[in-house]
Amino acid sequence: MTSSAATLGRDPDDAAPPAGGPGSPQQAAVLDELLCFGLYAASRAVTAVYRPLLEPLGLTYPQYLVMVLLWQRGSATVREVLEGLQLDYGTVSPLLKRLEARGLLRRERRADDERGVSVVLTEEGQALRARAAAVPSAIRRAMGLREDEVPAVHEVLRRIARTAGGAVER
Repeated sequence: MTSSAATLGRDPDDAAPPAGGPGSPQQAAVLDELLCFGLYAASRAVTAVYRPLLEPLGLTYPQYLVMVLLWQRGSATVREVLEGLQLDYGTVSPLLKRLEARGLLRRERRADDERGVSVVLTEEGQALRARAAAVPSAIRRAMGLREDEVPAVHEVLRRIARTAGGAVER
């Protein structure tokens, strides 16, 4: 027996996997019950729903999140964008560069701290907000949620993010 076959507890010539092994109905049932898999599948499905809504706006989903943050705040430091989106600099920096190249925002050195950079919407970036206004309600409908259900779903998702994030930091 090879070491991998021995680990699986079967003869390498045996074509049928052991009960509960990879590909078995028992294994599939476990996968379907994993919360992490449910969150992953839901995230992929929701992101796929965003694609055709954001394409006419010329935005990807991560770029849309940057724009939403800026529409909400008017302007933000790069650090505030990082913290607000819970992303790292290596992810946010290219997003900002692309959005700046499209003329949707400007990055400016801060007068009070030259090490800091502010991100400010341009007129074109502000104008895009009106075209994106229908996106949140279209997403809610695509998720099959009633408007009154959204706060409860948000609370559960925030609690998961907060609790799981705290568990990683320990």
